[in-house]
Amino acid sequence: MKKLKNFLKKLGPGFITGAADDDPSGMITYAQTGAKFGYNQLWTSLFSFPFMTVIQEICGRIGMVTGKGLASIIRHHYSKKVLFFSVILLFIANTINVGADLGAMAASGRLLFDIPFGVWLLIITIFSVVLQIYVPYPTYAKFLKYLTISLFAYVIVAFMVKQPWDQIFLKTFIPSFSWSKEYLFNIVAILGTTISPYLFFWETDQEAEEDFTQHRVRSYGKGIPKVTKKDIKDMRMDTFIGMFFSQLIMFFIIITTASTLHLNGITNIETADQAILALRPLAGEFAYILFAFAIIGTGLLAVPILAGSAGYALSEALGWKAGLNYKFKQAHSFYLVIAISTLIGALINFIGIPPFKMLYYTAIFNGVISPPLMVMLMLISSNKKILGEYTNGRFSNIAGWIITIVMSITALALLVSLF
Repeated sequence: MKKLKNFLKKLGPGFITGAADDDPSGMITYAQTGAKFGYNQLWTSLFSFPFMTVIQEICGRIGMVTGKGLASIIRHHYSKKVLFFSVILLFIANTINVGADLGAMAASGRLLFDIPFGVWLLIITIFSVVLQIYVPYPTYAKFLKYLTISLFAYVIVAFMVKQPWDQIFLKTFIPSFSWSKEYLFNIVAILGTTISPYLFFWETDQEAEEDFTQHRVRSYGKGIPKVTKKDIKDMRMDTFIGMFFSQLIMFFIIITTASTLHLNGITNIETADQAILALRPLAGEFAYILFAFAIIGTGLLAVPILAGSAGYALSEALGWKAGLNYKFKQAHSFYLVIAISTLIGALINFIGIPPFKMLYYTAIFNGVISPPLMVMLMLISSNKKILGEYTNGRFSNIAGWIITIVMSITALALLVSLF
C-alpha cells in the first residue's frame, strides 16, 4: 500500500495531461471513429502513442528545466509574429473546445438528472471558473488527478459488450488505409485531438509550476530551477504513464462504439444525447449511465485545462503574470483570460451548432495548427542556450521530427483536398 501511495504521488502534470487528452472532444472523435469506420482505425492508438509521448516529454522537459511556459520562451527567443499567430489560433480553438465540452456535459447531465440544459450549463461554467481562480494549486492539482478515475468508465463499458478480440488484435497491429476524404478527415481529427496544442502549453506550464511547488526555485516564475537527473527521470515516467493511459482509453472508446453503434448501422454522431441514447439499447442501462457520467467527469477535468492553457499562452505572450500558484489579485489578467474563455465557450452553445459536431471539427482544426507549434518545440528542445545539457537525445529528435512531418503532410493533404 505504501509503494502504491508513493507511486500515485509521483503522478503529476504528465498523467493529468494524458487524461485531459480524453476530454469530450477526444471522446467524440474516437466515438465517431468507431461508429463510422468500425475497427479499421484502431491502429492509430498504437501509432500515436510513442509520438505523443515524445512530444509531451519535450514539453515537460522545457517547462521543468527553464521554469517558464512555452509562450514565454517563444517570446524571448523566437519570432513574436509566430507567437501571436499561434496564441490567437490556440485561444480560438480552446474557447470553441471549452464551449463544446460544456455543452456535452450539460446534455449528459440533463439525461441523467432531468435538469434543464441551461441550468446545467450555468452550474458547470461557474464551477469551472471558481475552481481555477480560488482553489490553491496543490489542491487543484489533486482534484484534477482524482477526476481521471472517471475515464475508467470507458474501459468498463467496453467489457460489457461482446467483442471480437481476434479482429481487434489484427486491426490494432495491421494498419488499413483508405484515401477517401472522409478517412483523411478522421485521421487529421485523431492526430489533432491526440497531439494537441493546448496540451503543449499546459504540460510546459504545469512543470514550471511544479518547480516552485517542489522547491526547485525560491520564487515562482523567477530564477533557473535546480533540476536533477532524477527529476527528469520522474517526469519522463509520469509522462509515459499519462500518455499510455490516454491511448488505452482511446482504444476502448473506439472498440465500444465499433461493437455497438457501427455494428448496428449508426455511423454518424452529432450530439451527446444521441451517442449516449444510442448506447442504451445496445450496451444496456448501466453502460448508458457510465458513459454519461464519463462525459461529465472528463469535461470537468478538461475545461479548466483548456481555459487554463489559453490563459497561460495569452498572458505569457503579452508579458503578464501567469500561474495558478498566484492569487487573483497577483495575476488578475491571467485569471480574467481564463474566465472570458470559459464564458464565451458557454455562450457558443446558443448559436445553434451541435456541440459534438463542433468538437469534431475543432479536433480537425487542432490537427492543422499543431505542426507549426511542433516545429517550435523541436527548435527549442534542441537549443543549448535554452536547455543546456537537457536538449533532445537522438531518439527524441528523430521521433519528434517524424511526427511533425507526418502531421504536416496530413494537414496539407487535407487542405489540398478541400480545394
